[in-house]
Order: sequence, then C-alpha cells, then structure tokens
Amino acid sequence: MNSNYEIVRSMASMMLQKKREEAQGQLQREAITQQVDLVLSMGTWDGVDRESLIRELETMLVQTVGIARTLEDSTGHVPWLAEARAGIEWRYWSRYKQMLQQKGWSPASVESLERLTNETLARLGNPKRDGEWDRRGMVVGHVQSGKTANYTGLICKAVDAGYKLIVVLAGLTNSLRSQTQVRLDEGFLGYNSDPTQEHDGATPPIGVGLIDRSLRPDTNTHRLEKGDFKKANADHFNIHPGNNALLFVVKKNGSVLKNLLAVLRRKANNELNGRPYVTNVPLLVIDDEADHGSVNTKEVPLDDQGVPQKDYDPTITNQRIRELLHLFQQSSYVGYTATPFANIFIHDSAPHERYGDDLFPRSFITNLKAPSNYYGPREIFGIDDRDADIDGAEGLPITREVDDHADSLDFDEREGWMPPRHTRHHEPSYNGRDEVPPSLRKAILSFILTRAVRLARGQVGQHNSMLVHVTRFVDVQHIVCRQVEAALASVTNRLKYGDGDATPRITDELFGLWTSDYETTMSAIDDESCDLVTWEEVEPFLLQSAASIQVREFNGSARDVIDYETHRETGLNVIAIGGDKLARGLTLEGLSVSYFLRSSKMYDTLMQMGRWFGYRPGYIDLCRLYTTPDLIEWFGHIAVANDELRREFDHMANVGGTPKDYGLKVRSHPQLLVTSQVKMRHGTRLDISFAGKVSETTVFHRDEDKLQANMAATVSLIRKLKESGIPIERNPVRDRLHGRGHKWTGAAAWKDVPADILCEYLNGFLPHPRSINTRLIAEFIERQNSRGCLTSWTLAMLSGDGRAFDGFPFGEISMVQRKWHGRIPEDQQENHDSFVIRRVGSARDEALDLNSAEYQRAFQMAYDARLLDEEIPEEDKRPKTSQMRTEMRKARPKSRGLLLIYPIDPKGRSREGENGAPIIGMAACFPEDPNAIEVSFEVNNVYWSQEYETSD
Repeated sequence: MNSNYEIVRSMASMMLQKKREEAQGQLQREAITQQVDLVLSMGTWDGVDRESLIRELETMLVQTVGIARTLEDSTGHVPWLAEARAGIEWRYWSRYKQMLQQKGWSPASVESLERLTNETLARLGNPKRDGEWDRRGMVVGHVQSGKTANYTGLICKAVDAGYKLIVVLAGLTNSLRSQTQVRLDEGFLGYNSDPTQEHDGATPPIGVGLIDRSLRPDTNTHRLEKGDFKKANADHFNIHPGNNALLFVVKKNGSVLKNLLAVLRRKANNELNGRPYVTNVPLLVIDDEADHGSVNTKEVPLDDQGVPQKDYDPTITNQRIRELLHLFQQSSYVGYTATPFANIFIHDSAPHERYGDDLFPRSFITNLKAPSNYYGPREIFGIDDRDADIDGAEGLPITREVDDHADSLDFDEREGWMPPRHTRHHEPSYNGRDEVPPSLRKAILSFILTRAVRLARGQVGQHNSMLVHVTRFVDVQHIVCRQVEAALASVTNRLKYGDGDATPRITDELFGLWTSDYETTMSAIDDESCDLVTWEEVEPFLLQSAASIQVREFNGSARDVIDYETHRETGLNVIAIGGDKLARGLTLEGLSVSYFLRSSKMYDTLMQMGRWFGYRPGYIDLCRLYTTPDLIEWFGHIAVANDELRREFDHMANVGGTPKDYGLKVRSHPQLLVTSQVKMRHGTRLDISFAGKVSETTVFHRDEDKLQANMAATVSLIRKLKESGIPIERNPVRDRLHGRGHKWTGAAAWKDVPADILCEYLNGFLPHPRSINTRLIAEFIERQNSRGCLTSWTLAMLSGDGRAFDGFPFGEISMVQRKWHGRIPEDQQENHDSFVIRRVGSARDEALDLNSAEYQRAFQMAYDARLLDEEIPEEDKRPKTSQMRTEMRKARPKSRGLLLIYPIDPKGRSREGENGAPIIGMAACFPEDPNAIEVSFEVNNVYWSQEYETSD
C-alpha cells in the first residue's frame, strides 16, 4: 500500500477517534470527509485516493457492534475480576489489541472485543484462587464472524490474569488445526511455531511478537502438517505453577487426546483417590466448534426415576475432553460455536464417576451480536415481513438458482452430473460429456469477473476465493477438480490466444454476464464501500484475473492453509474444491463466489456449511451464491429460526434465566429439530409444550389427493360448526383500543368453539411430514383440557387479496397470497413432493380475538421489554409488531386458544389455471402457560436420516 496513503489514514484516524469519543461513538460521513480533507490540505500526498480513504475510514469508524447477552448460573463462583483488574499487568492483551488496531480493526470492534473478553474472563475461575473449582461456559457467535480472534483475546487476558496451561481443541482436521495454530502464533505466541524456521535457537517473531518480543509463551504444537501433539514431545515441557504459560493446539482426535492425557498424568504433582491430580496449575480449555466432535452422541442410560446412571460409556473424544478437565484441580472450559443446538441438548446432570461432568455449559452461555458490517443468513437470504416474531429484512440479490446439476430436483434423484444421492464411485458427467454443467461454468466466469472488478477497484494483493462444495467423497472431488481446471483453462486460453472457431466469443460471454448480472446487482446493492466501475474499466483485467486463479482441492491437508499465509503479500486467487473439510471452521479468505449443492437439512450442518457468511468489505456486491432452490428455501428458514432462538435468548437474559432454563426451552420447541438426531440422544423422545408459541404450516404437499383431503376436512369442520349452532361472524373486528380498532374484511370467525371439535379437525388433517404435527397439537390440547385450559377456541378463516372462492359453506372468500420459495421447473414439479412458504400467519392476525384489556396488557408488556434493550434509542422505544406477537400470547387467557385458517391461492404451484381450490394452511396460537402439560414426541431416527442427511 502507498506509504503516503498509510500516513494520511493514520493521521485522519487519530483525529476522528477523538471526535468519535466526543460524539459518544456516533460519527457521520460528513465528519470523516472534513477530517480527510483537512489532512490532505496539510501537504502534497501523491497517490492518495480521497474517496477510497473516506470509505475505508467510514467502514472502520461508523461500524456498530451490539451488546452481548449472557445467561449465567453463579453457583459456587466467587466474583473476582473487578477487584483484581487494577493489579493485573495486561501485557499479552495490550500487544494483541495493538496488533488488531494495526490491522485496521474499527474502534467499535476493538472496544467490543475488550468488553466481551473482560466479561467472559470474569465468569471463569479465578486463577489465583486456592482450592478446587470447575467452570463450564459457551460463547455463541456467528458463522465466519471472528470467533478465533475472540478466543485469542480471551487467551491473552487469561494468561495475563494467571492461567498457566491453555489447550485449544481445534476441530477434526489437520487443516483446521494448522489454521488455528497459525492464528495463535500471530495473536498470542508472537513467533512462527514452524520448527524448520528456527535460527540460533528461536523462530522469527511475527504478529504480536513484533510489538513486544519480551513475551514468549511456550507451545508444544506447531503449524505444520504433523504439528499436532505427540508422545515424543513429552519431555519438552513442564506444567508446574512457576513455569511460563504453555499452549497446546490439538485436534479433537481420540489418539491425540489420549497421548496428551498420558503425558499430563505423568507430570501430575498430586493424587486424589488414587488417581493423578494436578494442583495449582489453572487450566483453560478452548473448544472451537464445540458442537462438532465434542458432544457425547452415545445414549446415557437412565434409572427408573429418569436420572442418568453414573457409569456409562461416552464417545471417545467426549470422554477424553472430560478426563482432561477432571485431571486438574482448577479448570475452565469455554466452547465457541455459531450453532449451539447440540450443546444445549447435552444432559445437564450426567456426571460420570471417572470422567466427571459432561460438557453442558452450566456456568454461562453468552450470545454475541453480529457487528453492522457482518453478512449472515438474515442479510443474505432476508426475512419476510410476515415472519412477524422478528423484524423483516430484505435479502441481498446475490443468490443464483442451480437446476442443471441433476436430472431432477427430487431428493432421491441419482442421475445427472451431481445428483443428491450418489456414492464415491460416481463419475460426474453432463449430458454424457466429461465436463461441468453450464451453471458451474457460469459460476467460474462470475469468479473471473469478480476478481477483475476488484483489480479495477485497486484491491490488489487481496485474497480471492471461490468455493465448489458439491460432494463429500474425495474420489468424486478429484474428478470435479479436473473438470473445473479444464473449464478454467479453456476460458483463460481463449482470453489469451483468441477464440478460434468457438462461438460466442469469450469476451462476449463475459460482457453478457456483466450486463445481465453485475451491472444490475452492483447498482441494487449500492454499498458505499464498493466503487461502481464500468465494463471499459474491467475488461483490461480479465486475462490477468483468469490467469492468476489456481484450482485446488481442500481435503484436510494443512498445506492448503499455509498457502494463504505464504501468499500474504501478493494474495492467493483460488477455486477451492472440497466437501466436509470445507464445511467446518476453515476460513476461505476473500470468499466471493460459492457453488454449493449439499442437501443436509439440519440447521447446524447447513449453517456451518455456509462459508459465504462473514465480512466482505469493498466487494459484497460481487459475491454470488449458486445453489439449489431447496437450499435457498431452507437457508431462509434458518434465518428465521436462528433469529427466533437468539430473540428468545435475549428475553431469558433480561429476566435472569440460566443456561439450564435455555436448554429446556430449546428442547421443548415444537418445530425446530435443529441438529442431527444422534446429537439429540436425550431428545429422541422430545417432551414438547406448545404453550406461548404459534405452530403453523410452512411446508405443503404437492400430492393433489392430500390437498383435496385437507380442503374436504376444512369444509366438514365449518359444517359441523353450523350444525352445532355456533354463530359465524363475517368481517370480524377486534375491540377498539384508544379509539382504534382493526377490521378483518372478508374473513369469517367463530368464537367459543369446543376443544373436541377442533381436535377432531386436527387429527384428520394431513400436514406434510416436514411441517407441523397436528396430531401432536391435538394431544397437547386434550392434556391441557384436563387442567381446565384451552377448553374454548376462536376459529377464523382469513381473507386476502387473491382470487375469489365460494366453495365453503358460508359464502365467498378471497384467497390469501403468499410468496412461494424454491422455484421448481415445471417439468420437474411432479417429481418434487413439497413446496414451501416462510410464514403463513402474521402478528396482526393473532390479535383478532383479543379484547381491549388483553391487547392493552400485551402492549404494555412489549413496551416494558423494549425499555430493557439498551441498544434501542430512547425515541424508538414504541413496541414493534414483532415484539407484540410474543406478548399477545402472554396476555391471552389460558382457557382460550386461536386457530387461524388460511385459504392460500395455489396459482403457479400445485394446480394449473384459474379455478383451483385453495391450499389450506393454518396457524395455532397458544397462550403462555408455565404449568402446561408436555406431550412426548418420539422421533424416528431412520426417517430423519433419510429425509435430512445426504447419504451415499
């Protein structure tokens, strides 16, 4: 980078940080522009691009970071950090903080990290406290959001405070372990751990070591392929109280952990009940991707009272992590993950006589807020306004549907280039040819264009990556790699030597993609950090872009990670082809184009596969995700589910909930089977309560017979209501409040409907297997009836803006219109068993039968809850619709439920023409009831493995 540019940036940044403090963290673009112009007026600064500098400073200084929320159980914990802080010399943290500032971290991000690491450290055990203590916690971040930087900061502060032994459990692969070691070399150790780089007894300083070389903690692992812990290293370290801090970065591998445990036992300085025991050496275990590999997936046997037995056989990795913690008198464990669902399903009271407690985060769970420049599921896929439990969000126009990878989009399809079902012997071919399908070739052209635009913008020396994740089989990945290399070479050669007889010209193809996609998308996103450029500016960089791209397989080798490090100065431009090794933790730097076909439908699996989430400064408008309609549909669901769980978490934090409370809350969720069934051993029989929730149909059959059966059941229900003498109310109106009310024009409502009529309807309804379980809902209602609850129901059929329909026994109604997700080509619809909407109901509809007093109570509770949110400006404290939905269920009497029926316009989905009957959707709304009787839900493991996991 131009030295003048760095000088001007540094000067302007210092001046702006002072202004930012004066403005209490709020800076506008005008202030940044003024300071940049002031600095530029002080001299002649050749090579400084004013606009680029303003955008960079704006990204650094205007970024905001939300406040983290924590659920905590302080049992046995003695608060210590507030009193001890002044006496701690924060040398490790200070140099790490300075390194982050030099890397261009925004002040908001550094401040947020400092605040969070202080809060997390305070919840760990006091390393100076005598006696026995054991803390277990978890920090929940976001995929590709900087968790490594987060726990590196915690390690620095923990060592400053007195922790002596740090063990980082760094995933299941050599590549991820090596990548983590590289990051900790830079941020904590301060030197290159590669032993081949040693000169005069030491390896060269890097990262924080260039800031303060006097700090040099020890490590017994290094960054190379074979740098994991080995028994041969047993004599090369000590773990006694007075020694230097010691770091191990190890895989979650049974053999590695066995070797580490064997050596640590030999070095123990005490015994307890005949077993080795380490005293006065505080241990901190950081478990990266804590939901993966660490969770005990074997069943814990229960006694007759349902209490876990104390002698059972956990999985090897889980067992050895617990043994490690159990070996030390003083230990703290912190799991980091973006998908905590499996960890929450850990049994919170399953101690083992030999291995100690399981890894349930009993002490604390901290929920991190994503900074304003992070792009996650909600930003990329959007949330419809109808997802009314949470605030709506418009998705970015960067997803591109793929439908040519297989002969059909059916989950069981086995024919085509890369069908969902295939084995390791599959040989990909498109129309009988050994080549990639057109959609993947288009993705490759997109990557070439993206790289060329970045060059035109002056983003030289930056890493650029493309992800191709289509199979988990290494043998099949080899063939894909060869085909991608051939496709890239063809484009590169034509750009370099001409097209010959090939038509259309390659530059014409790229220009067509530019005009049909890039021009419109860049204008639509209009991010201030992204320069708008013209084709004339981009075209000269096409050959340079294509020629610089390497095609690489990422199958777990540490070599792949180190390539990024060795190309730090010039940037690495790579198409990364892999499977499971790319799906967890591994960071693809500068990832811009993704071609993704995996079909798992577990929330945590899909979230972790989403390598495209993260930070994209200066090139978010160039990012593209090529994937199937089904995956776009499911990521949309994930965006909603993830926000709902985080919202519930924040609510529990506000009312003083504990990790155990949250675990129970998630376990009882009636629709979110959010992790693989094997990780939900204690959820195989799910005890579910629908109290305080809404259960609604979002997945619908394509089968005409089932759709017609649900229509017939609904007609039969309405006839029964008429025969029972229950009056119908057309155009229902909610009782007025403060002179205002709401009229449901065209709708029909029936009040005081007996529960038995409703349950008969629910038991006869045929929901899609991936939708709600109406029979389970009916069972829940019947159980509540035994307590005198849910005995009376309001039933309403909503009207919308769609076509008129007069097939119900009360007259004409207009169908409701919903946005269908996951476009299925017409010639493939008959092979696809479902279609999906994100949300059928709305918050407004839940107010249909509330009277003024009930609505006023809900409004006041929502307002009070909003006052607790420190992040909301005072002038914006009025409750939003999304907050009202939860509070209306609390205000609803326990005796009364609400069933909303939606006659959905099927046009363009299951029936052709203008005369199709509506598709019946429903939403069952339940009042809050802490004493509700749960119902048991036996989940068939074979069904889930077949429906939701890719098999071979």
